[in-house]
Amino acid sequence: MGSLVSSIAIMAAIIGIGALIARHTPLSHDSRQLMVTIIVNVAMPCIILNGIFQIPIDKTLLKQIFLIFFLSVLFNCIGIGMGWLAAKMSGASAKKAREMAIVSGLGNTGFIGLPLCAALFGPKGALLAAVFDAGLDFTLWTVGVMLLQEKRTLSFAGLKALVNIPMLAIVGGLLIALVGVQPPETVKTFVATLAHLASPLAMMYIGFLIPALLTRKKHLPLPIIGLPIVMKLFAFPMAMILALSLFTLPVDVVQVVVIQVAMPSLTLGSILFARYAADEQMGAMATVFSTLIGLITIPLMVLLGGRLLEL
Repeated sequence: MGSLVSSIAIMAAIIGIGALIARHTPLSHDSRQLMVTIIVNVAMPCIILNGIFQIPIDKTLLKQIFLIFFLSVLFNCIGIGMGWLAAKMSGASAKKAREMAIVSGLGNTGFIGLPLCAALFGPKGALLAAVFDAGLDFTLWTVGVMLLQEKRTLSFAGLKALVNIPMLAIVGGLLIALVGVQPPETVKTFVATLAHLASPLAMMYIGFLIPALLTRKKHLPLPIIGLPIVMKLFAFPMAMILALSLFTLPVDVVQVVVIQVAMPSLTLGSILFARYAADEQMGAMATVFSTLIGLITIPLMVLLGGRLLEL
Protein backbone atom coordinates (compact mmCIF):
# COMPACT_ATOMS: atom_id res chain seq x y z
CA MET A 1 0.00 0.00 0.00
CA GLY A 2 2.89 2.34 0.74
CA SER A 3 4.38 1.69 -2.70
CA LEU A 4 1.01 2.36 -4.31
CA VAL A 5 0.47 5.65 -2.48
CA SER A 6 4.02 6.73 -3.32
CA SER A 7 3.54 5.90 -7.02
CA ILE A 8 0.20 7.72 -7.12
CA ALA A 9 1.74 10.79 -5.44
CA ILE A 10 4.53 10.88 -8.02
CA MET A 11 1.99 10.59 -10.83
CA ALA A 12 -0.05 13.45 -9.36
CA ALA A 13 3.05 15.65 -9.19
CA ILE A 14 3.92 14.95 -12.83
CA ILE A 15 0.34 15.72 -13.91
CA GLY A 16 0.65 19.04 -12.07
CA ILE A 17 3.90 19.83 -13.88
CA GLY A 18 2.24 19.06 -17.22
CA ALA A 19 -0.68 21.33 -16.39
CA LEU A 20 1.65 24.20 -15.44
CA ILE A 21 3.64 23.82 -18.65
CA ALA A 22 0.50 23.76 -20.80
CA ARG A 23 -0.91 26.80 -19.00
CA HIS A 24 2.07 28.97 -19.92
CA THR A 25 3.00 27.25 -23.20
CA PRO A 26 -0.05 25.59 -24.80
CA LEU A 27 0.86 22.57 -26.91
CA SER A 28 -0.43 22.20 -30.44
CA HIS A 29 -2.41 19.19 -31.62
CA ASP A 30 0.65 17.88 -33.49
CA SER A 31 2.80 18.14 -30.37
CA ARG A 32 0.29 16.15 -28.32
CA GLN A 33 0.05 13.52 -31.05
CA LEU A 34 3.84 13.21 -31.03
CA MET A 35 3.75 12.48 -27.31
CA VAL A 36 1.05 9.84 -27.78
CA THR A 37 3.14 8.23 -30.53
CA ILE A 38 6.22 8.07 -28.28
CA ILE A 39 4.22 6.64 -25.36
CA VAL A 40 2.27 4.03 -27.34
CA ASN A 41 4.86 3.01 -29.93
CA VAL A 42 8.11 3.31 -27.96
CA ALA A 43 7.71 3.38 -24.18
CA MET A 44 4.84 0.88 -23.73
CA PRO A 45 6.37 -1.82 -25.99
CA CYS A 46 9.63 -1.44 -24.07
CA ILE A 47 7.82 -1.99 -20.74
CA ILE A 48 6.34 -5.19 -22.19
CA LEU A 49 9.65 -6.45 -23.61
CA ASN A 50 11.49 -5.54 -20.42
CA GLY A 51 9.08 -7.71 -18.46
CA ILE A 52 9.43 -10.63 -20.87
CA PHE A 53 13.24 -10.41 -20.92
CA GLN A 54 13.49 -10.59 -17.12
CA ILE A 55 11.19 -13.52 -16.30
CA PRO A 56 11.14 -17.15 -17.50
CA ILE A 57 8.11 -18.09 -19.57
CA ASP A 58 6.80 -21.45 -18.34
CA LYS A 59 3.47 -23.28 -18.53
CA THR A 60 2.20 -21.66 -15.34
CA LEU A 61 2.84 -18.15 -16.65
CA LEU A 62 1.29 -19.00 -20.03
CA LYS A 63 -1.87 -20.17 -18.27
CA GLN A 64 -1.96 -16.90 -16.30
CA ILE A 65 -1.53 -14.92 -19.53
CA PHE A 66 -4.50 -16.62 -21.19
CA LEU A 67 -6.53 -16.31 -17.97
CA ILE A 68 -5.93 -12.58 -17.58
CA PHE A 69 -6.74 -11.93 -21.25
CA PHE A 70 -10.06 -13.76 -20.80
CA LEU A 71 -10.82 -11.87 -17.58
CA SER A 72 -9.98 -8.58 -19.28
CA VAL A 73 -12.41 -9.12 -22.16
CA LEU A 74 -15.12 -10.44 -19.81
CA PHE A 75 -14.79 -7.68 -17.20
CA ASN A 76 -14.55 -4.88 -19.76
CA CYS A 77 -17.70 -6.11 -21.51
CA ILE A 78 -19.46 -6.25 -18.14
CA GLY A 79 -18.27 -2.70 -17.40
CA ILE A 80 -19.69 -1.45 -20.70
CA GLY A 81 -22.97 -3.21 -19.94
CA MET A 82 -23.15 -1.68 -16.45
CA GLY A 83 -22.43 1.78 -17.88
CA TRP A 84 -25.07 1.42 -20.59
CA LEU A 85 -27.69 0.26 -18.08
CA ALA A 86 -26.93 3.15 -15.70
CA ALA A 87 -27.07 5.66 -18.58
CA LYS A 88 -30.43 4.36 -19.80
CA MET A 89 -31.84 4.46 -16.26
CA SER A 90 -30.74 8.10 -16.04
CA GLY A 91 -32.77 8.94 -19.14
CA ALA A 92 -29.94 9.38 -21.62
CA SER A 93 -30.66 9.04 -25.34
CA ALA A 94 -29.67 5.82 -27.12
CA LYS A 95 -26.55 7.35 -28.71
CA LYS A 96 -25.46 9.14 -25.55
CA ALA A 97 -26.00 5.98 -23.49
CA ARG A 98 -23.63 4.06 -25.78
CA GLU A 99 -20.98 6.77 -25.47
CA MET A 100 -21.36 6.86 -21.68
CA ALA A 101 -21.13 3.06 -21.58
CA ILE A 102 -17.69 3.06 -23.21
CA VAL A 103 -16.37 5.75 -20.86
CA SER A 104 -17.86 3.89 -17.87
CA GLY A 105 -16.46 0.46 -18.70
CA LEU A 106 -13.07 0.90 -20.34
CA GLY A 107 -10.13 2.19 -18.31
CA ASN A 108 -6.71 3.70 -18.82
CA THR A 109 -4.97 0.34 -18.47
CA GLY A 110 -2.16 1.26 -20.87
CA PHE A 111 -1.16 4.82 -20.05
CA ILE A 112 -1.52 4.48 -16.27
CA GLY A 113 -2.22 0.85 -15.37
CA LEU A 114 0.74 -0.69 -17.17
CA PRO A 115 3.45 1.60 -15.70
CA LEU A 116 1.80 1.41 -12.26
CA CYS A 117 1.75 -2.41 -12.26
CA ALA A 118 5.38 -2.42 -13.43
CA ALA A 119 6.32 -0.19 -10.49
CA LEU A 120 4.33 -2.23 -7.95
CA PHE A 121 4.82 -5.83 -9.10
CA GLY A 122 7.95 -5.80 -11.22
CA PRO A 123 8.47 -7.37 -14.67
CA LYS A 124 5.83 -10.08 -14.26
CA GLY A 125 3.25 -7.51 -13.19
CA ALA A 126 4.13 -5.42 -16.25
CA LEU A 127 3.65 -8.40 -18.57
CA LEU A 128 0.29 -9.39 -17.05
CA ALA A 129 -0.86 -5.75 -17.10
CA ALA A 130 0.10 -5.55 -20.79
CA VAL A 131 -1.99 -8.64 -21.52
CA PHE A 132 -4.93 -7.11 -19.65
CA ASP A 133 -4.51 -3.97 -21.75
CA ALA A 134 -4.47 -6.12 -24.89
CA GLY A 135 -7.83 -7.56 -23.82
CA LEU A 136 -9.16 -4.04 -23.35
CA ASP A 137 -7.92 -3.06 -26.81
CA PHE A 138 -9.69 -6.10 -28.26
CA THR A 139 -12.92 -5.07 -26.53
CA LEU A 140 -12.52 -1.42 -27.56
CA TRP A 141 -11.99 -2.08 -31.28
CA THR A 142 -14.74 -4.69 -31.49
CA VAL A 143 -17.56 -4.04 -29.00
CA GLY A 144 -16.69 -0.34 -28.54
CA VAL A 145 -16.58 0.44 -32.24
CA MET A 146 -19.82 -1.46 -32.88
CA LEU A 147 -21.56 0.64 -30.21
CA LEU A 148 -20.39 3.91 -31.76
CA GLN A 149 -21.35 2.93 -35.30
CA GLU A 150 -24.92 3.28 -36.45
CA LYS A 151 -24.79 0.08 -38.54
CA ARG A 152 -23.43 -2.08 -35.67
CA THR A 153 -20.98 -3.98 -37.87
CA LEU A 154 -17.34 -4.87 -37.48
CA SER A 155 -15.12 -3.15 -40.03
CA PHE A 156 -11.73 -4.18 -41.37
CA ALA A 157 -10.33 -0.84 -40.18
CA GLY A 158 -11.44 -1.60 -36.62
CA LEU A 159 -9.88 -5.07 -36.66
CA LYS A 160 -6.74 -3.67 -38.29
CA ALA A 161 -6.30 -1.34 -35.30
CA LEU A 162 -5.78 -4.43 -33.13
CA VAL A 163 -2.47 -4.98 -34.94
CA ASN A 164 -0.44 -2.30 -33.18
CA ILE A 165 3.09 -2.08 -31.85
CA PRO A 166 2.27 -2.94 -28.18
CA MET A 167 0.33 -6.01 -29.37
CA LEU A 168 3.24 -7.02 -31.60
CA ALA A 169 5.59 -6.55 -28.63
CA ILE A 170 3.53 -9.01 -26.56
CA VAL A 171 3.32 -11.64 -29.30
CA GLY A 172 6.89 -11.21 -30.55
CA GLY A 173 8.38 -11.08 -27.06
CA LEU A 174 6.55 -14.24 -25.97
CA LEU A 175 7.67 -16.09 -29.10
CA ILE A 176 11.29 -15.08 -28.48
CA ALA A 177 11.04 -16.21 -24.87
CA LEU A 178 9.41 -19.54 -25.78
CA VAL A 179 12.14 -20.24 -28.34
CA GLY A 180 14.69 -19.60 -25.61
CA VAL A 181 16.57 -16.76 -27.26
CA GLN A 182 18.20 -14.33 -24.85
CA PRO A 183 18.96 -10.84 -26.19
CA PRO A 184 22.35 -9.25 -25.41
CA GLU A 185 22.70 -7.27 -22.18
CA THR A 186 23.04 -4.08 -24.20
CA VAL A 187 19.60 -4.66 -25.73
CA LYS A 188 18.10 -5.39 -22.31
CA THR A 189 19.57 -2.17 -20.89
CA PHE A 190 18.33 -0.18 -23.90
CA VAL A 191 14.79 -1.56 -23.53
CA ALA A 192 14.76 -0.99 -19.76
CA THR A 193 15.89 2.62 -20.21
CA LEU A 194 13.13 3.42 -22.70
CA ALA A 195 10.56 1.65 -20.51
CA HIS A 196 11.06 4.31 -17.84
CA LEU A 197 9.67 6.95 -20.22
CA ALA A 198 6.12 5.59 -20.16
CA SER A 199 4.80 6.78 -16.81
CA PRO A 200 6.25 10.33 -16.79
CA LEU A 201 5.23 11.05 -20.39
CA ALA A 202 1.73 9.61 -19.93
CA MET A 203 1.08 11.65 -16.78
CA MET A 204 2.50 14.80 -18.35
CA TYR A 205 0.26 14.30 -21.39
CA ILE A 206 -2.82 14.15 -19.14
CA GLY A 207 -1.61 17.31 -17.41
CA PHE A 208 -1.34 19.04 -20.80
CA LEU A 209 -5.08 18.45 -21.35
CA ILE A 210 -6.24 20.14 -18.13
CA PRO A 211 -5.85 23.89 -18.95
CA ALA A 212 -7.59 23.56 -22.32
CA LEU A 213 -10.57 21.79 -20.76
CA LEU A 214 -10.91 24.32 -17.94
CA THR A 215 -10.97 27.27 -20.35
CA ARG A 216 -13.57 25.87 -22.73
CA LYS A 217 -16.84 27.77 -22.75
CA LYS A 218 -18.98 24.73 -23.49
CA HIS A 219 -19.87 22.76 -20.39
CA LEU A 220 -21.52 19.37 -20.20
CA PRO A 221 -24.40 18.66 -17.79
CA LEU A 222 -23.16 17.12 -14.56
CA PRO A 223 -25.00 13.77 -15.02
CA ILE A 224 -23.47 13.32 -18.49
CA ILE A 225 -19.92 13.51 -17.16
CA GLY A 226 -20.51 12.56 -13.50
CA LEU A 227 -22.33 9.26 -14.02
CA PRO A 228 -19.59 7.61 -16.12
CA ILE A 229 -16.95 8.71 -13.62
CA VAL A 230 -18.91 7.26 -10.68
CA MET A 231 -19.45 4.02 -12.58
CA LYS A 232 -15.80 3.73 -13.65
CA LEU A 233 -14.15 4.64 -10.36
CA PHE A 234 -16.60 3.15 -7.84
CA ALA A 235 -19.37 0.85 -9.08
CA PHE A 236 -17.43 -1.10 -11.71
CA PRO A 237 -14.27 -1.88 -9.67
CA MET A 238 -16.32 -2.79 -6.58
CA ALA A 239 -18.48 -5.17 -8.62
CA MET A 240 -15.41 -6.80 -10.19
CA ILE A 241 -13.64 -7.14 -6.83
CA LEU A 242 -16.72 -8.89 -5.44
CA ALA A 243 -16.75 -11.16 -8.50
CA LEU A 244 -13.08 -12.03 -7.97
CA SER A 245 -13.78 -12.96 -4.36
CA LEU A 246 -16.05 -15.78 -5.56
CA PHE A 247 -13.20 -17.67 -7.24
CA THR A 248 -9.76 -18.97 -6.29
CA LEU A 249 -7.31 -17.38 -8.71
CA PRO A 250 -3.52 -16.90 -8.71
CA VAL A 251 -2.50 -14.00 -6.49
CA ASP A 252 -0.42 -12.37 -9.26
CA VAL A 253 -3.43 -12.33 -11.58
CA VAL A 254 -5.79 -10.97 -8.93
CA GLN A 255 -3.39 -8.18 -7.94
CA VAL A 256 -3.03 -6.95 -11.51
CA VAL A 257 -6.76 -7.23 -12.27
CA VAL A 258 -7.67 -5.23 -9.14
CA ILE A 259 -5.30 -2.43 -10.18
CA GLN A 260 -6.49 -2.45 -13.80
CA VAL A 261 -10.24 -2.38 -13.10
CA ALA A 262 -9.67 0.59 -10.76
CA MET A 263 -8.14 2.68 -13.55
CA PRO A 264 -9.83 5.94 -14.69
CA SER A 265 -11.46 6.30 -18.11
CA LEU A 266 -9.35 5.48 -21.15
CA THR A 267 -7.23 8.16 -22.80
CA LEU A 268 -8.24 6.95 -26.27
CA GLY A 269 -11.88 7.87 -25.53
CA SER A 270 -11.74 11.34 -27.04
CA ILE A 271 -9.75 10.10 -30.05
CA LEU A 272 -12.19 7.27 -30.71
CA PHE A 273 -15.21 9.53 -30.27
CA ALA A 274 -13.77 12.07 -32.71
CA ARG A 275 -13.23 9.32 -35.27
CA TYR A 276 -16.83 8.12 -35.08
CA ALA A 277 -18.57 11.52 -34.77
CA ALA A 278 -19.37 11.10 -31.08
CA ASP A 279 -19.01 13.56 -28.19
CA GLU A 280 -15.25 14.17 -28.23
CA GLN A 281 -15.43 16.67 -25.37
CA MET A 282 -17.13 14.16 -23.07
CA GLY A 283 -14.37 11.65 -23.77
CA ALA A 284 -11.65 14.18 -22.99
CA MET A 285 -13.34 15.47 -19.84
CA ALA A 286 -13.99 11.96 -18.56
CA THR A 287 -10.32 11.09 -19.06
CA VAL A 288 -8.97 14.13 -17.24
CA PHE A 289 -11.40 14.39 -14.35
CA SER A 290 -11.58 10.65 -13.70
CA THR A 291 -7.77 10.58 -13.65
CA LEU A 292 -7.62 13.39 -11.08
CA ILE A 293 -10.29 11.75 -8.90
CA GLY A 294 -8.68 8.36 -9.52
CA LEU A 295 -5.56 9.50 -7.70
CA ILE A 296 -7.69 9.15 -4.56
CA THR A 297 -10.00 6.27 -5.49
CA ILE A 298 -7.34 3.87 -6.82
CA PRO A 299 -5.70 3.35 -3.39
CA LEU A 300 -9.18 3.04 -1.82
CA MET A 301 -10.24 0.35 -4.31
CA VAL A 302 -6.97 -1.52 -3.83
CA LEU A 303 -7.39 -1.34 -0.05
CA LEU A 304 -10.95 -2.63 -0.37
CA GLY A 305 -9.79 -5.38 -2.71
CA GLY A 306 -7.03 -6.36 -0.33
CA ARG A 307 -9.49 -6.64 2.56
CA LEU A 308 -12.05 -8.67 0.58
CA LEU A 309 -9.54 -10.89 -1.20
CA GLU A 310 -6.94 -11.04 1.61
CA LEU A 311 -4.07 -10.34 -0.79
